[in-house]
Amino acid sequence: MSLLDTIKNAFPPIHREGYPFIAAFAVLTLILGWIWDPLFYLGLALTIWCALFFRDPQRVTPVSDELVISPADGKVSHVGQVVPPKELGLGEEPMLRISVFMNVFNCHVNRAPMKGKITGIFYKKGSFLNAELDKASQENERNSLVIETEKGDMAVVQIAGLVARRIVCWAQEGETIAVGERFGLIRFGSRLDVYLPPKANANVSVGQIAVAGETVLANFSKQKPVPLIRVS
Repeated sequence: MSLLDTIKNAFPPIHREGYPFIAAFAVLTLILGWIWDPLFYLGLALTIWCALFFRDPQRVTPVSDELVISPADGKVSHVGQVVPPKELGLGEEPMLRISVFMNVFNCHVNRAPMKGKITGIFYKKGSFLNAELDKASQENERNSLVIETEKGDMAVVQIAGLVARRIVCWAQEGETIAVGERFGLIRFGSRLDVYLPPKANANVSVGQIAVAGETVLANFSKQKPVPLIRVS
């Protein structure tokens, strides 16, 4: 491994969405230092935290139509059958829902859990309850993508949390999205829900740590290990 590769691995790229926030924290740090020297170090720590929040590292994604990949870094907070939100148009029958909760220290770039065509994007205003609460799926502000896959329609829902106040989604309705492809982020703590087609089997348990673009959340059949692809 070259010195440049070592440096890149030690300092992951920062997503462009974070540049204005990092700049604001840096300016605040200078002002605090001008007011009182010890405050400079507090501001510096917050600036470093902000930069880490918006980090956007490369991920190695399993490529298979039989697998569902985590859309977010964080802790699996729910695995079970749940009726999806009405705006998704996925019917009133329960679907397997897997939720991943992101705290303020997780990487917040969201990635597609399966490949397919985005048939709908639905934004709904709501509350800002703690995203770990089960009722946050129905009551909190959220943005949902419905994706038509070879296994049937599924959805991935970005849910704002207690601290989060901004959901960002740059995916477009009608476009095809690849598994592991970035489609958005949520600022400062939140949750991702994945609603899966029938015959999906959960691969994770509540409390498990998931890595966006890498961790297999569910599968549609038992099979041998699949090839990996680096998503840059």
